[in-house]
Amino acid sequence: MDLLAPMRTFVRVVEAGSFTAVATELNTTQPTISRQIGALEDHLRTRLFTRTTRALTLTDDGRVFYEHALRALEAVSEAEGAVGRRRQKPSGLLRLAAPVVFGRLHVVPRLPAFLKRYPDVSIDLIMSDGFADLVEQGIDAAIRVGEITDPGLIARRIGTVQRVTVASPAYLKAHRAPKVPADLAEHQCIVYTRLATGNRWLFEGADGPVAVEVSGRYRADNSEAVRDGVLGGLGIAVIPTFAFSQEIESGDVKVLLQDFAPRPLPMHAVYASRRFVPLKVRAIIDHLAHELSLDARLSSYTA
Repeated sequence: MDLLAPMRTFVRVVEAGSFTAVATELNTTQPTISRQIGALEDHLRTRLFTRTTRALTLTDDGRVFYEHALRALEAVSEAEGAVGRRRQKPSGLLRLAAPVVFGRLHVVPRLPAFLKRYPDVSIDLIMSDGFADLVEQGIDAAIRVGEITDPGLIARRIGTVQRVTVASPAYLKAHRAPKVPADLAEHQCIVYTRLATGNRWLFEGADGPVAVEVSGRYRADNSEAVRDGVLGGLGIAVIPTFAFSQEIESGDVKVLLQDFAPRPLPMHAVYASRRFVPLKVRAIIDHLAHELSLDARLSSYTA
């Protein structure tokens, strides 16, 4: 039998942990995926998975075959690139993940030029502030803000996220503006729950770093909700400058504590650590790195 197609399906089922998830990803049905795996098992004359109503577990033979299948598929991809068919021409579906607000404001507007340059590439954009498992979810590359601690990822620094402390005029009309970070203890602060430091906000002042514990009645796990909370007058937030550039210029939000800048965060493009990196992944990272280097709000970093 032709092993490449069912082998690719098998690897994705292992990574995703679900026949249904892979069926959705490949725009097919769960029974089709099940038949492909069944045919592969018949060919190999062994069971690759132990199936129950709640779990899908690799057998010992399945684990051995997975390691060999992974290396074989990477070798095939590398061979395809080496002969030149895709060497000068990235192609295929590119699954790209990005934070919600950054994706909306800075990734989507830069995709038309990329797609025009690479007509054989299509993009599936996944926007979420959560850190997705790239391998499990079949994501080729992701944009992440903050330090990268996962040893299974290759990271390329593509910029720096400068942040500001902001509030709406409506909130400031009802509350006295803070003069120093310690004053934030008396305010409603909007806590972004995915921030690594939680409700401990870090600032850089003339006399060095300053840390303050904040609290508030409104918390959110995504930057879009934090942004809307600020505009709705729910409190003070520390948020990337790119999220509020127009509103700051128009006066719809006010920058506070200008002598105490929130600590900036690094921005990286990341992809799973494998020997062969598809050209489509290299292309999108190069494209975004170049585009963002032209934006003064994002490019002030030391490479």
